[in-house]
Amino acid sequence: MVRTPLTPEEHGLGDRLGGLMPAARIRRSVAEVAASAGVSAGTVPEIGTGRAPTPAFVTVAAPADALGVSMDDLAGRCVPTGVAEGLAEAS
Repeated sequence: MVRTPLTPEEHGLGDRLGGLMPAARIRRSVAEVAASAGVSAGTVPEIGTGRAPTPAFVTVAAPADALGVSMDDLAGRCVPTGVAEGLAEAS
Protein backbone atom coordinates (compact mmCIF):
# COMPACT_ATOMS: atom_id res chain seq x y z
CA MET A 1 0.00 0.00 0.00
CA VAL A 2 1.34 3.41 -0.95
CA ARG A 3 0.75 6.19 1.55
CA THR A 4 -0.15 9.66 0.42
CA PRO A 5 2.67 12.06 1.32
CA LEU A 6 1.93 14.05 4.46
CA THR A 7 1.18 17.72 4.22
CA PRO A 8 3.23 20.27 6.15
CA GLU A 9 0.24 20.70 8.50
CA GLU A 10 0.19 16.94 9.23
CA HIS A 11 3.92 17.01 9.97
CA GLY A 12 3.30 19.95 12.32
CA LEU A 13 0.57 18.01 14.15
CA GLY A 14 2.97 15.11 14.61
CA ASP A 15 5.58 17.47 16.01
CA ARG A 16 3.08 18.96 18.50
CA LEU A 17 1.92 15.51 19.59
CA GLY A 18 5.53 14.44 19.90
CA GLY A 19 6.29 17.37 22.14
CA LEU A 20 3.63 16.38 24.65
CA MET A 21 4.71 12.79 25.21
CA PRO A 22 8.35 13.27 26.33
CA ALA A 23 7.35 16.05 28.71
CA ALA A 24 4.85 13.70 30.40
CA ARG A 25 7.35 10.82 30.45
CA ILE A 26 9.97 12.68 32.52
CA ARG A 27 10.57 10.12 35.30
CA ARG A 28 9.72 6.95 33.38
CA SER A 29 11.70 5.01 30.83
CA VAL A 30 10.38 4.31 27.35
CA ALA A 31 10.20 0.61 28.25
CA GLU A 32 8.09 1.34 31.36
CA VAL A 33 5.63 3.49 29.44
CA ALA A 34 5.39 0.99 26.58
CA ALA A 35 4.82 -1.93 28.95
CA SER A 36 2.09 -0.13 30.90
CA ALA A 37 0.46 1.01 27.63
CA GLY A 38 0.67 -2.39 25.96
CA VAL A 39 2.53 -1.04 22.92
CA SER A 40 5.96 -1.81 21.53
CA ALA A 41 8.95 0.03 22.93
CA GLY A 42 9.50 1.53 19.47
CA THR A 43 6.06 3.11 19.36
CA VAL A 44 6.60 5.55 22.24
CA PRO A 45 9.68 7.26 20.77
CA GLU A 46 8.07 7.32 17.30
CA ILE A 47 5.22 9.35 18.73
CA GLY A 48 7.57 11.36 20.93
CA THR A 49 9.75 12.45 18.04
CA GLY A 50 6.92 13.08 15.59
CA ARG A 51 8.07 10.23 13.33
CA ALA A 52 4.51 8.87 13.58
CA PRO A 53 2.62 12.02 12.58
CA THR A 54 -0.67 10.23 11.90
CA PRO A 55 -0.81 7.34 14.39
CA ALA A 56 -4.01 5.41 15.00
CA PHE A 57 -6.18 6.56 17.89
CA VAL A 58 -5.35 3.54 20.07
CA THR A 59 -1.64 4.02 19.37
CA VAL A 60 -1.90 7.45 20.97
CA ALA A 61 -4.57 6.74 23.58
CA ALA A 62 -2.75 3.86 25.31
CA PRO A 63 0.55 5.69 25.97
CA ALA A 64 -1.33 8.90 26.83
CA ASP A 65 -3.36 7.01 29.42
CA ALA A 66 -0.23 5.36 30.81
CA LEU A 67 1.32 8.83 31.18
CA GLY A 68 -1.77 10.44 32.66
CA VAL A 69 -2.24 12.76 29.67
CA SER A 70 -5.91 13.38 28.89
CA MET A 71 -7.19 12.93 25.38
CA ASP A 72 -8.94 16.30 25.71
CA ASP A 73 -5.57 17.95 26.32
CA LEU A 74 -4.03 16.14 23.36
CA ALA A 75 -6.91 17.09 21.09
CA GLY A 76 -6.82 20.69 22.27
CA ARG A 77 -3.14 20.98 21.41
CA CYS A 78 -2.87 18.76 18.36
CA VAL A 79 -6.11 18.86 16.38
CA PRO A 80 -6.34 21.64 13.78
CA THR A 81 -8.51 24.53 14.98
CA GLY A 82 -11.37 24.06 12.50
CA VAL A 83 -11.58 20.34 13.27
CA ALA A 84 -11.47 20.90 17.03
CA GLU A 85 -14.30 23.43 16.80
CA GLY A 86 -16.40 21.01 14.73
CA LEU A 87 -15.81 18.22 17.27
CA ALA A 88 -16.87 20.49 20.14
CA GLU A 89 -20.08 21.46 18.33
CA ALA A 90 -20.91 17.81 17.58
CA SER A 91 -20.75 16.79 21.24
